[in-house]
Amino acid sequence: MKRGLSLLVSGLIAAAVMLGMAGPALAHNVLISSDPKDGASVDAGPAGVTLTFDQPVQSGDKLNSVTVTGPNNTHWEASGDPTVKGNAVIASLRPLGPAAEYTVSYRVLSADGHPVSGSVKFTLTKAGNGTPATAGQGSSQAASGSTSGGDGGMPIWPWIIGAVVLLGGGVFLALRGGSKEDSRR
Repeated sequence: MKRGLSLLVSGLIAAAVMLGMAGPALAHNVLISSDPKDGASVDAGPAGVTLTFDQPVQSGDKLNSVTVTGPNNTHWEASGDPTVKGNAVIASLRPLGPAAEYTVSYRVLSADGHPVSGSVKFTLTKAGNGTPATAGQGSSQAASGSTSGGDGGMPIWPWIIGAVVLLGGGVFLALRGGSKEDSRR
């Protein structure tokens, strides 16, 4: 009976320690709106795009990138880094060209320090007279603005290992303590 109680107490202590070690969850920024809106059709090409997030975006040189691609993977973003104003990231555009679908891809540094990436699309319904950036023009963002997978968050495996170690330690102590009591009888 004492051995079972000892196991139960050890398990409760291990659970309490695991809960006590768990830090607050840090949420990554989430895109809440864009201008132009995702899926919108516009008659005239915008002078820029604005991406609004649910939390402030970290600012600094080369931390954030916005690329705008059109037909044949042509680039339409202006040179330079996007501007960060609190929760908004603003990127200037070159005058758009053909009537087509354009993709705005972004990679920003979240408030919690992790990169967040994604994309929105809009359609230009009337052709403009702009020309895309050439290989040497455009922004340095074109090379760094990929939307590769992964959110950069902490993997779960360290938590699993920590739980196994704590649980194993609790069981070991419970069994070790129970064997001493049994040997005294």
